[in-house]
Amino acid sequence: METWAVVPVKERDRAKERLAPLLPPELRPVLALAMLEDVLAALAAAPGLAGIIVVTLDAGAGELARRYDARVVTDGARDGHSGAVAAAARLLAGEGCDGMLTLPGDVPLVTAAEIGAVIGAHRPPPSFTIVPSHDEGGSNAILLSPPDAVPLRFGVDSFFPHLRAAAAHGIVPTVLRLPGLALDIDNPADLAAFARITSQTGAHTRARALLDERGLLPSLLPSRPGSAGPSPITRTYR
Repeated sequence: METWAVVPVKERDRAKERLAPLLPPELRPVLALAMLEDVLAALAAAPGLAGIIVVTLDAGAGELARRYDARVVTDGARDGHSGAVAAAARLLAGEGCDGMLTLPGDVPLVTAAEIGAVIGAHRPPPSFTIVPSHDEGGSNAILLSPPDAVPLRFGVDSFFPHLRAAAAHGIVPTVLRLPGLALDIDNPADLAAFARITSQTGAHTRARALLDERGLLPSLLPSRPGSAGPSPITRTYR
């Protein structure tokens, strides 16, 4: 099956505004690019993908995408996450592609193995595979066959509506819970969780290296050994 990965990326002047309590304005777009590269590197190394599409108008994201041989698409880039994915789905369906895997550019712990697990669990079309966020609110990865089989509407409470949407189209969804894909970095608690997990596991990511280089890790980690810092993903990583 020919499956393309789709990653929507907003323009960096609006990147990660909810991290303002922790990061200065000039660092937030740099972190966004570092996380995007972590995602693109995982996708480029994953088995079973025909290619990668990055939906963006941001010059830096586009340049980074081309370094990973990704196709840069601008249609839908200013229509929000849902609009960008919908535009890519129409494009891929029109080109006769079999499937679309969409995920955000802010899941820096995703691995090629997790991408492979999503593809491996996917059923013959019409089919719908989804990876929820850590709190089962958001939809952090969706694999659709065909690419426009189910209309997608992303947001903080999209997971269960997506399950219902798949069922309404006669598809029994496949649900996977994968720890790397589960953590999208949206708010200070997410960033603190990311810092703690990478410190505990030794995971090497570009986003972690950036925080380390800027001397921000100590402020994100719990002050006492064994203390529980702010984390939305305790259940996922236990």
